[in-house]
Amino acid sequence: MNMPFTMPPLGPIMPEILLVCIGLILIIVDLLYPRNRELLSQLTLLACIGLIALLFNQKPASTFGNMFIVDPYSIFFKVICLLGLLMTTLMSGQYLTIEKIRHGEYYSLMTFSVVGMMIMASAADLIVIYLGLELMALSVYCLVGLLKDDFRSNEAAVKYFLMGGFSSAILLFGISLLYGMTGTTDLAGIAKYCSEAGIMKNPALLTGFALVLSGFCFKVGAAPFHFWTPDIYQGAPTSMTAFMSVAPKAAGFAVFGRFLMTGFPELHEQWGTIIAVIALLSMGVGNIVALSQTNIKRMLAYSSIAHAGYALLGLLAGTSEGYSATMTYLFIYGFMNMGAFAIVILLCSAGNRRESLEDYKGLAKSNPMAALLMLIFMFSLTGIPPTAGFIGKFYLLKAALAAGYTYTVICAVIFSAISAYFYLRLVRYMYMDDPQEEFVAQYSPGLTAALALSTIGVIGMGILPGSFLNLAARSLIGF
Repeated sequence: MNMPFTMPPLGPIMPEILLVCIGLILIIVDLLYPRNRELLSQLTLLACIGLIALLFNQKPASTFGNMFIVDPYSIFFKVICLLGLLMTTLMSGQYLTIEKIRHGEYYSLMTFSVVGMMIMASAADLIVIYLGLELMALSVYCLVGLLKDDFRSNEAAVKYFLMGGFSSAILLFGISLLYGMTGTTDLAGIAKYCSEAGIMKNPALLTGFALVLSGFCFKVGAAPFHFWTPDIYQGAPTSMTAFMSVAPKAAGFAVFGRFLMTGFPELHEQWGTIIAVIALLSMGVGNIVALSQTNIKRMLAYSSIAHAGYALLGLLAGTSEGYSATMTYLFIYGFMNMGAFAIVILLCSAGNRRESLEDYKGLAKSNPMAALLMLIFMFSLTGIPPTAGFIGKFYLLKAALAAGYTYTVICAVIFSAISAYFYLRLVRYMYMDDPQEEFVAQYSPGLTAALALSTIGVIGMGILPGSFLNLAARSLIGF
C-alpha cells in the first residue's frame, strides 16, 4: 500500500538549512584554498550576520507536524547562539595561528554545532530535542580535542565524550519512560495527556521526568551534574572554551524552559523544589570551589557553574517575569564571559598561554587597556553596578522573590558576595602587584572587535537595560 507523502514547509527551518550549507561550503573552501585562512572567518562572519537578520524577519510558524516551532522565544535563543559563533570567530583568528589549529574544520564544526543548537531552540518534541542536542554535542567533542599535541586537550575530549555519552543515555531512558506513559514525545501532547489521564503522580512518569531533567542539567553545567566542566574548560582551546560557555549553555536553557513550561506546567510545585535545590548546589559549588583555583580557565569554569545556578532562578519562579529574566541574563552573560576569555586570548603567545592567575600580576602597568577591560568584565561577573551583570542578577532575584522563594534568594545573595573574592582577587593582582614579566599584547582586528562588542554590551545593558528586558518579555508572548 502506497502512503501519500507531502513535503513539509521548509520556510521555518530555512536558517538551519542555510547554516548547514555554509558549513559544507567552509569545508570545500578549505580544500580549494588551504592558505586563505581569512576567507573562512569572513564567510562565517557574513553567515552569522545574514542569519541574524533573517531570524528577525521570521514570522511564527511550525513544520514537521508541529515538531519544529518558530516563535519569538526560539528566535531569541538562536540569536544568542549566533552571537556566540560570531564573537568566537572574531577572537579566533590570532589564537588559531598561535596554536597551529587547522582553520577549516574549526569553523565548519562550530557551524554544525550551532545548527544543532538552533534545532534545540525550536524543538517542540523530545526526539527533535535529542537530535539537535547530539548534533551540537558531537561537533563540540571534536572541537575540544583540536589541540592534538596537547595531552590536556586529548584528555578533555575523551572525558567530555564519555560523560556526554552517559548523559545522553540517561536522557534517552527518560524520554522512553515519558513516551511509554503518555504515548507521545510531543511536549504539548505530554502535558495534555498527563492532565486528562491524571497521572501526574505516577512513579514511572516522575522517574522519566527526573532523568530528562538530569540530562538537561548536564548540558547546562548545573550541579551535581557539573563534574565535566572544569577539566573540559581547562583542556579545550581557549576560544572553544569561550564558545562552550555561552552558546551551548543558551541552547540548553532554551530546551530546559520549553520542557518545563510546555510539557509539565502542572508539576511546578514539584519541579520548583528540585530546581531550587539544583540552583543552590550550583551557586554553592561554583562559587566556593572557585576560591581555591589558580588557573583562570578553571576559575571561569566554576564561575560558569555558579552562573547556571543564577540563571535557574528564573526558571524556578515559573512566571513570565522569571523566564524573561533568565533570557536577559543569558544574553548578558554571553557578552561578559566572551570578553573575559577574549582577554585571556589577547595575552596568549606561542609557548605561553598565560592561564595562571599569577600571569596577570601587574597587568595594569604593562597593558593598562587590557587590565581595564578585564576589570569591567570581572565587575560584571560579580554583579557590581553599573555593569550589566548587576541588572541580570537583580531581575533574577526579584522574580524568584516574587514567586515566594525567599530563602533561596537570600542564599543566592550570600553566594554572590562570596564570588566577589575570586573575581576581585584577579583585579587586585592586576592593579596592586608588580608585573612578573613584560610582554606586548597583539590586538588583531577581530579580537579588537570582539572586545569592543563585549564592552559595549556589558556597559550598554548596564546603563540602559530597558530595551533588552522588553525584548525578552515580548519573546514570551504566546509561549
